[in-house]
This record gives sequence, C-alpha cells and structure tokens, in this order.
Amino acid sequence: MNQKELKELIEFLIEKDIAEFELERGDVKVRVKRGAAAVLQVAAPQVAPVLAAPMAAAAGVPAAPPSSAQSPAAPATSVAETTEAAEEAGLHLISSPIVGTFYESPSPGAPAFVKVGDMVEVGQVLCIIEAMKLMNEIESDFAGEIVKRHVSNGQPVEYSQPLFAVRGK
Repeated sequence: MNQKELKELIEFLIEKDIAEFELERGDVKVRVKRGAAAVLQVAAPQVAPVLAAPMAAAAGVPAAPPSSAQSPAAPATSVAETTEAAEEAGLHLISSPIVGTFYESPSPGAPAFVKVGDMVEVGQVLCIIEAMKLMNEIESDFAGEIVKRHVSNGQPVEYSQPLFAVRGK
C-alpha cells in the first residue's frame, strides 16, 4: 500500500465518519482508529513505521503527547473553523497534503524556511513534513505574506490541517 492509497483511505474514512477500520491485504495490515487517540498503524515485513496523530511506533511505544494548541479529538471541526476564520479575514490557508511530522527547517539548528512576516512566492519551500521516514518539502501555492503559522516545530499534523495563513500581495 503506497502513500497515495493511504491518503485516499484516510480521506474516505473522514468523509464517511468511520471511527475504526482494519484492512489486511497480503503482508500489509492497516488499522485506523479515529478519536481521542487517533492512530494509523501500517505493518508489513521489514516495515514498522506508523503514521499517527500523535505519532507512535508500531511496536506499541506510547504516543507523543498532543499539542495544547490543537486537540486531535476533533481535527475536522477545528480545520473547518480555521478555514472559515481565514476566509473571513481574507487569508489563504496552506494545508498539509499528508499526515506526518512538521519541521520548520531543513535540519536541527538551521534557520526556519519562513517565519511570520516573510513574503513568499508560489513554489517556495515553506516547511518539511516527515512521513514514513521520507522528508517531503511543502511548497507555497500562493504568493503573499505569512501572517500566521498554525503548527509548531516537531508537531504531528493531519491531512488537510492548516499549516500557514498567507495574505495575498
């Protein structure tokens, strides 16, 4: 099961408001449980990463504590509220295209790709989201000024969770 299939599966489960789901296909097992302890576990031979909110290891290591900035219990509601607030303020939201861990810089100790107040262009790298040990550069799809960053460095993010609010030029 590749990343695109996982993304489509997660979208479908959210759309249909399914709280718990389990799938076995050959050597791959996927278990999704939404709610206060939302976890997506993927297990395959020699593959033990887990996509989660919060992230946890497939071996059952306890998950990282959720950020106080956003409760993982109701991400769909907070995304909708954030989107409505941004539209009212005339802002464009740049959202996470994948589930993973948000990083503001290319490496620890390096300066952040962008900070509040910076002007960005379409295609400019804003952050990295790590998913399944892959570092995915997230580029701006809108030109303007960064007015708000919705997540903190190292925080787990959900699919379509707002990352940045940008005011057009």
